[in-house]
Amino acid sequence: MPAVVDDVMKLLCSISEQRKMKAAVKHSGKGALVTGAVAFVGGLVGGPPGLAVGGAVGGLLGAWMTSGQFKPIPQILMELPPCEKQKLFNEVTNILRHVEWTDAVQLMALVMANEALQQQLLAMLVGYVTKELQAEVRYDD
Repeated sequence: MPAVVDDVMKLLCSISEQRKMKAAVKHSGKGALVTGAVAFVGGLVGGPPGLAVGGAVGGLLGAWMTSGQFKPIPQILMELPPCEKQKLFNEVTNILRHVEWTDAVQLMALVMANEALQQQLLAMLVGYVTKELQAEVRYDD
């Protein structure tokens, strides 16, 4: 992978780490499947009251299974395949088209000194994580 792509990935990791950004891929399908399965079994075992109890228990179980699966965005970014890193690089270069840098350290210094660029990059990153990775973004304080 070209060094320039690595520079941009380091920049995005730095910005997202500074903002303590995490993301969780939504597992709503898995939660719904668990809810439906437990409700079905409850209905078979207990009839209509069993269906109600099974639905409630299944809903709680499904919510518990899918909660707390947030990973730091820098970790997610470093695990991306090269083609996804290239997509991100292309989006970042649209934002940084007027910025010239020689290495990752200089790029980070230039961007960290410019709040407007940081905000544009954060908005792009949140959009990417939300749309492309279908994940929910959270900021830890």
